[in-house]
Amino acid sequence: MNALIVGRAIAGLGGSGMYLGSLNLLSITTTVHERPAYIGATGLTWGLGTVLGPVVGGAFSQSAATWRWAFYINLLIGAVFAPVYFVLLPSADPQPNTPPMARIKQLDWLGIILNIGSFVSLIMAINFGGTVYAWDSGREIALFVVGGLLLIAFAVTQAYSVFTTPAQRLFPGEFLRDPFLVMLFAMMAAASTAIFVPTYYIPLYFQFVRGDTALEAAVRLLPFIILMVFFCIVNGGAMSKTGYYAPWYLFGGAMVLIGGALMYTVKESTSTSKIYGYTVLIGIGSGSYIQASFSVAQAKVKPEQIPLAVGYISLAQTGGVVISLAICGSVFLNESVKGITPFLEGVPTAAIKGAVAGSGSELFRSLEGETRRHVLHAIIHAMDKNYILLIVAGAMTVIGSLFMKWEKLFLEAGHAG
Repeated sequence: MNALIVGRAIAGLGGSGMYLGSLNLLSITTTVHERPAYIGATGLTWGLGTVLGPVVGGAFSQSAATWRWAFYINLLIGAVFAPVYFVLLPSADPQPNTPPMARIKQLDWLGIILNIGSFVSLIMAINFGGTVYAWDSGREIALFVVGGLLLIAFAVTQAYSVFTTPAQRLFPGEFLRDPFLVMLFAMMAAASTAIFVPTYYIPLYFQFVRGDTALEAAVRLLPFIILMVFFCIVNGGAMSKTGYYAPWYLFGGAMVLIGGALMYTVKESTSTSKIYGYTVLIGIGSGSYIQASFSVAQAKVKPEQIPLAVGYISLAQTGGVVISLAICGSVFLNESVKGITPFLEGVPTAAIKGAVAGSGSELFRSLEGETRRHVLHAIIHAMDKNYILLIVAGAMTVIGSLFMKWEKLFLEAGHAG
């Protein structure tokens, strides 16, 4: 398991570098006017990866190739695209005369360490609370205290540029003085929540209720993801053509709000067609503004701040995913165990947690009749509560959109350029 954790951490480092690298290259090679269309197109590859990842991974896990090929396949894809990296990427060096070691020294190492430490501590506290450790245990309290102190220390180092400079600090604190950019940050986190909570819990629902395999459950995501990707591309093209961005946040937030509210009502008896319909609404809504903040933020800041804006919005995107899934995981497991325990008297808590971990567990398969029905109801009821986050995300986006200007931002920026 340690090898898997380290390997995934390294892969995540590379994946985030490629993603941010693509967005930064687009900021260099496109105008403000055409940028939304190109950034929207990145949603196509990102969405395809989201779709194909679970499907391909599920297929490998059920085949003779085994789950290991879910990782090996990345090596093949990297080899195929290696010529692109070496030959076709444009050369844009902002510091042509600066040696590599000097560039490394420019990094805000203290900020990086404090940022990682605070995130890890707080995410562990949320994930472990009520499952690994009791909420009032010393270890749980220590995780929250350490995470909070590290977060405060990070904020202080960024505010006063400790061991770094304002231009090179990790977090662009000046953006927090702009209410509009703060709102864009919150809306990006909301859009990420609206995408990844269903991506994780829709397959889990079908595994419990319909008895789907990993592959079958992943295929259930297709209506949601296809519409999300389609509207992501439409949003980028439309913003480039019309210049307007505010209507997309209003429309997208409303769809997420409606879809999240409907998913909150889902029971084990809800028809598959209704669930597809509800998730399609979420896909349409989240796709309508998941990539928009990248383009809007770049158009609103000074040219020299564009790379900072990309990193700033990306932090909201990835942070929204990590924090929302951590919260959902804790809520789902704690609420499920609390709801199941009365119907499984004498069963150890560890075994109950194992049953919640997947419908394929021996304990869950052994349940019959009324006991199985009550346990399944408790699990789905706990899962429904996660969609409260989508309701909040959608409502926050709708309210925020009402404070946006209905301006032709990208057309005006394009003409000005």
